[in-house]
Amino acid sequence: MFEKLFRKKSITKIMEDAEKGYGDHGAALHKTLSVRDLTAFGIAAIIGAGIFSTIGKASADGGPAVIFLFIFTAVACSFAAFAYAEFASMVPVSGSAYTYSYVAFGELVAWIIGWSLIMEYAIGNITVAISWSDYFTSLLSSIHIPALNINGIHLPDWMTMDYLTAFNGHKHAEALINAGKSYANLDEATRLANNAWITAPKIGNFHLVADLPALGIIIFITWLVYKGMKESKNASNAMVVVKLAVILLVLAVGVFYVDTKNWNPFAPNGVSGVLKGVSAVFFAYIGFDAISTTAEECKNPQRDLPRGMMWAIIICTILYVAIALVLTGIVNYSQLAVGDPLAYVFDHINLKLMSGIIAVSAVFAMASVLLVFQMGQPRIWMSMSRDGLLPKSFSRIHPKYKTPSFATIVVGFVVAVPSLFMNLTIVTDLCSIGTLFAFVLVCTGVLVLQNKPGIQRGKFKIPYANSKYIVPLACIVLVVFAFTRYKTESTNFVYNTQKVYDPIPFITSLNPGELKSVQDQIIANQGARNIIEKNPDAEAYLGNLSAADYQTFIDKSSVADTKKYESGWSLFKHKIPMWIFLLLCLVINYYCITKNLSLIPVLGLISCLYMMCELGISNWIGFGIWLIVGLVVYFMYGFKHSKLGREQAQV
Repeated sequence: MFEKLFRKKSITKIMEDAEKGYGDHGAALHKTLSVRDLTAFGIAAIIGAGIFSTIGKASADGGPAVIFLFIFTAVACSFAAFAYAEFASMVPVSGSAYTYSYVAFGELVAWIIGWSLIMEYAIGNITVAISWSDYFTSLLSSIHIPALNINGIHLPDWMTMDYLTAFNGHKHAEALINAGKSYANLDEATRLANNAWITAPKIGNFHLVADLPALGIIIFITWLVYKGMKESKNASNAMVVVKLAVILLVLAVGVFYVDTKNWNPFAPNGVSGVLKGVSAVFFAYIGFDAISTTAEECKNPQRDLPRGMMWAIIICTILYVAIALVLTGIVNYSQLAVGDPLAYVFDHINLKLMSGIIAVSAVFAMASVLLVFQMGQPRIWMSMSRDGLLPKSFSRIHPKYKTPSFATIVVGFVVAVPSLFMNLTIVTDLCSIGTLFAFVLVCTGVLVLQNKPGIQRGKFKIPYANSKYIVPLACIVLVVFAFTRYKTESTNFVYNTQKVYDPIPFITSLNPGELKSVQDQIIANQGARNIIEKNPDAEAYLGNLSAADYQTFIDKSSVADTKKYESGWSLFKHKIPMWIFLLLCLVINYYCITKNLSLIPVLGLISCLYMMCELGISNWIGFGIWLIVGLVVYFMYGFKHSKLGREQAQV
């Protein structure tokens, strides 16, 4: 049984199947892509929600020093890209990490990675569709045509956001208002979500809240991908030209408004503030691996795939760093926690025309990311179907358009329906953890095949450097640095020292009686300063206290300790991913010493594992549930219908 679960496909077998056209799917894919097209696809996938949206929150958390996080993430992705490039050169067929895992680890792991890639492409597209909807509705509201008496086109709030955001926003608004905050002082996102929930049509007690613009763009992109690679390539190239032109315009204009005083302090929240944006910044980079799913449509995949990946990452990193420096130079970093930071910054300095241009280009930028992701997922399903792990219809090629037609339509439904109802934060984190898992397995796969004899090698091979001494020494240096420079934080982590809850979680967890006691304590504190407010805004008051004063306030509060402090299991469970990372680092060090592993894929493996662990336990639980569902599907269908299994049974 064990041997059957981990049966492997040889590279020779995969290439022979590709040459035969897989025998039963009726048609081959068009070979139309050059290295320029691949680079454009990579830029199309990477330059999207990251530079137009998530860069703002990451900059607000880390300050100008967020550029180091962009560079770190780019380096980590580059390590993974080297591994992808070696596999793509070795096995130049569609399927990406799924196909590579079939060669390195066997069928069960290949299925797991194929299943997890659904989280990258399909769930990632849900994220981008929701962001696209936000920019599109903002753009509509900014349209002013006096001659036609049009002063902005405003869609109802319940029609422009998902159900969970509206529901959670309503509950959050109620809790803050009960804590003394006025409706006018709620942040804009909470007010919009609350209004969407209140004004939505109802069927019984069910509120009809759905993101209809997100549905519309997914239908359009699915149709475009269905029509053919040539059409997709031309649309992608056009959108890349538009957004690169706008980004260069932003840099050219913005550099004249940079005030270097805004770069001081450069890292206002320290290393922890910079690392807080790991999920958002990593999400800005995912998508370069989608290039590898187009291997069968490349003119010269062994040469062009590695070049396309590397050029895409290099170009995008330069642009991300430059944009982050300009944004944090024009305004103070603390003002950038907005959904549309580029447009906000130019609106702040009264360049309304630039703000409008950015809003229009963001719509194109998001659409190009949707295009690449929506193109990648069907090709992975097509490869899984060819191997018998999914029904035969998923590998059906359209006789006219030469695209995986059925798989493309199914992906459209898989993305469209959840985008109406799912929360942006949930899908962003799930997408990131699924992608990082794929990166980890691809890097590990290169290491597994490193010294195996008889492996057919491609034209590109990762430059070898022995990790035997470098990796263990680097780990020792980092541990010493952690327990000297960040001694308090490190010892608190090891001993699971209790910590105080932040103001918002603390306030929103209180019942009316507890909230009243906190407000009385605030009034007493104000009385000592001769500033008395009868119904104080508890969240605003606590949020403005220094860390030391806030700690003192919480210590004196009569509220139960379980609501004031996070400790014991409730605190330790969030550290489980990081403990897993530390244990795996010991295992990796052992193999580096005993097996002389190649340095670059080892660094890719460690950095991607670290970013996975920064995503938190709730994301690991969600990912674990997703994998369990995938295993059920595999044992109910894939294991029985595996072509490799049938071929081996006949021998």
